[in-house]
Amino acid sequence: IPSMRSLTAEEYVEAFKSFLDHSTEHQCMDEFNKEQLPNIMAGFHCASHKVKRASLLLRGFPGSSEQDLKMIRILQAVHPGVLIDNEIVEPNPQHVAAYKELVNQAPDLQNVSFIWHQLTSSEYEQQVKEKGTHKKFDFIHMIQMLYRVEDIPNTIKFFHSCLDLHGKLLIIILSDSSGWASLWKRYRDCLPPTDSGHYITSSGITDVLKRLGVEYRVYEFPSGWDITECFIEGDAVGGLMMDFLTGTKDFLGTAPPALRQRLQEALSQPECSSTKDGRIIFSNNLSMIVVES
Repeated sequence: IPSMRSLTAEEYVEAFKSFLDHSTEHQCMDEFNKEQLPNIMAGFHCASHKVKRASLLLRGFPGSSEQDLKMIRILQAVHPGVLIDNEIVEPNPQHVAAYKELVNQAPDLQNVSFIWHQLTSSEYEQQVKEKGTHKKFDFIHMIQMLYRVEDIPNTIKFFHSCLDLHGKLLIIILSDSSGWASLWKRYRDCLPPTDSGHYITSSGITDVLKRLGVEYRVYEFPSGWDITECFIEGDAVGGLMMDFLTGTKDFLGTAPPALRQRLQEALSQPECSSTKDGRIIFSNNLSMIVVES
């Protein structure tokens, strides 16, 4: 049996696509965008009819570019005619190329300029400090990316310092009510040691914000992930789902049988999943944390 190993960047993208295809992750974000984001963006200070904004840090979330463009369109609707300076910090060249392709296919972004930084968030921070080019932004968003930064408190502190007057920092992270939170807290021994990310949910972020002494508001949105195939022996989709859950390549084929069994039992617990119409739905609830400047 091959030894267990972490997913490569390309393998992660494939597993993540399977997750998106069977979850309401993006629908959940769309609901937040529709219900809350216009009012949040209405508070921006549009000096000289120009909004400066930093785009999300895409590391670990290849589908975020689509969400970013949706947010830009909301910003255009709330502040019509305003020029938007959009900066993207993303270390993966494939994700940058995919984002640029989306922009090229969008005819409604004439008033939007794009600056691309093929860097990690820490590399971007270092570059800004070395060059002394500390720009101020009206809107900075981090969608599902803080699991992969080296130093979460300092990353939040730095990007919060980049906010202009009346600016907002949006952090989207897994909720404490999600199945992920229970899995990471109660069943950590069921997960392999291959994934080196931070197991952090919304309370870990709000603890940081409290220590920083900044104002914030948390919006909770329900989301589900149909993981029924995870329990079907030999199912290819279920295999990809387990790879995404564990950060491990071919988890079902390389993990010891006892570990596979413990994880499947943990996933079926009520604190992780519910059953609907014979399907097993893993709780993927999200917290949208809006931080004031």
